[in-house]
Amino acid sequence: MNQTTWLKPLFRPGRLLITPVALTALRANGIPVISVVLRHIAGDWGILSDDDRQQNDLSILAGLRLISIYRLPDQSRILVITEWDRSSTTIEHLDDVVPDSVGRRERPASRRYPAWPSASHVQESHA
Repeated sequence: MNQTTWLKPLFRPGRLLITPVALTALRANGIPVISVVLRHIAGDWGILSDDDRQQNDLSILAGLRLISIYRLPDQSRILVITEWDRSSTTIEHLDDVVPDSVGRRERPASRRYPAWPSASHVQESHA
């Protein structure tokens, strides 16, 4: 029997961006980009820890950054990040952001993603 699964989006992803390395990895593993996006906006956070899953669930309500990580069939990982203001969602190959501790990549991470918005995104009121 053919079953249909309906995914309810929890947020709007904004502008979709994907790095060439992530696109190559998805294609090499036969994974459509749209399937990664659909999982992310439906709240399937992939292989995140329970604490990170809870943080994402709270971040939907609080308007903070959302992060998912998905393992591909070749065991590489894809990182999906939706910005706090929901202006964009970026799909990257995780090894390009955080080098593998086993040493598959020797170069330092090119970008770091804080768990909370940076100071440039937070306005403080001065009384």
